[in-house]
Amino acid sequence: MRADFSQPQRQSVVGVLVLFFDTIRHFGKALWPILVVWIFKFKELNPLYLILGIASVLLVFGIVAYLKYLNFTFFLDKENQEFVITEGILNKTKITIQLNKIQQVTIKQSFIQKIIGVHTLDVDTAGANKTEVAIKAISHDLALVLKAHLLENETNKIIVVSNEIDAEIKADSIQIEELPFIKISFSSLLKVGISSNYVRSFFILLAFSITFYENVKRIFGESTIDESKIDSYLKENTMLEMVPIVILLLFCVILVMNVFRMVFKYFDFRITKQTGSLLLSFGLLNTKSTIIKPEKVQIVAVSSNYFQKKMNILEMKIKQATGGEKEERKAAIEIPGCNAFEQNEILKFLFNKIPEKGVVLKPNFRKLGFSIFLTIGLPLCVFYFLRDEVISQFPTLDILAVFYVVFVGGIQFFKYKNNRLFINDHFIIKQSGAWDISNEIIEPSKIQAVTTSQLFWHKNLNIGSITLHTAGGNIAFQLGDYIKIKHYVNLWLYEIETSDSNWM
Repeated sequence: MRADFSQPQRQSVVGVLVLFFDTIRHFGKALWPILVVWIFKFKELNPLYLILGIASVLLVFGIVAYLKYLNFTFFLDKENQEFVITEGILNKTKITIQLNKIQQVTIKQSFIQKIIGVHTLDVDTAGANKTEVAIKAISHDLALVLKAHLLENETNKIIVVSNEIDAEIKADSIQIEELPFIKISFSSLLKVGISSNYVRSFFILLAFSITFYENVKRIFGESTIDESKIDSYLKENTMLEMVPIVILLLFCVILVMNVFRMVFKYFDFRITKQTGSLLLSFGLLNTKSTIIKPEKVQIVAVSSNYFQKKMNILEMKIKQATGGEKEERKAAIEIPGCNAFEQNEILKFLFNKIPEKGVVLKPNFRKLGFSIFLTIGLPLCVFYFLRDEVISQFPTLDILAVFYVVFVGGIQFFKYKNNRLFINDHFIIKQSGAWDISNEIIEPSKIQAVTTSQLFWHKNLNIGSITLHTAGGNIAFQLGDYIKIKHYVNLWLYEIETSDSNWM
């Protein structure tokens, strides 16, 4: 499909509907408490005023959506190699992006966009802390063509094989070659769902429960929840009896949440090779398509735990350039549930070889002692001073304290045991984790800066710390052999100065 992007283009006409729903969603995030009150106070409101109010709000949203659609244009300036976007309702904004600065182009489709038949195209640049440009309503074919234009390298040529003729054409004709590569099966997603993200899901569940509880009390009043009944129930049932039941229920809920999240987010996960890049497509209701260019990759993290090793699955995170630490996790591209063979194929594609672990640096045992002091010593001191005041209400608190010491002590020991830095001529691999063992892989040429530090009481012990700064995040290793660290830092700084890699 050919398209002339040299002239200003608008989004699809049905984009007005997409922008309308997007405006509702944007304001709905801030106004949802008022909406909840309206729903529960519906009988007390005048129906005529309510209908007129809703109609007025929807009319304003419609006008805003139409003006957004009317004033949003985009085009490619081939002469200056720029992608130019204009947007705004009252204040017009012009955004100019150099094509060689574009980090990633993502095609997404929400449930509403599926019904309407359009997609969203996001453009990210290296160093930006959010999506630079989002075209909310564009057809799939046009999105693919525009994506190819934005990511093309004018010096590259694409080989297109027809039935009988091998034709070499420039990228302007946008013939896209896709080769089957990897497909993550439904069973693999289920395995990942039941074997990972326990801690994150627990805190999400906790935050949701607290928010829901507070909003129920705020809307319906303090008398809605009878806390005296809860207190009497807790008194009748000892803490020791309650803990196993609560843990079992939490574990079941977390498993369901994990499985639902994995299937909903990563359903039909496919990876295809596309003109020197990897195209990732996935999603159940909200589909997403994104491209990974090997030269733009900063850090690749491979992680697995005991159960995942037994099931021959692992998780990968690919980090490209981000705008800061807050955006690091959001910018990471996850590949869930691939096996060891698929992992090696992806690593070979990204690095042209499978990374190997070389010389190993281990942390000093003082790192373990300091971690135990922070996570066990300080909490036990607080517990000692407060124990006499709360032991009468919770007689089983001593048993829980022992359980805490054993559990946290085990975590700190395994974190120390697995904390390693592996170095060879081509790669640096940071290993870490207690249960989920992660290996973060970077190439020395991708390092932007190196920070070394040594406390004055560590000088005689020859231990110090190092932080490797990359555009995809930082990798830190603490309390290692400082002489070896400085030796490798000198080698890496020399390689950074002499490297001609183009990762930006």
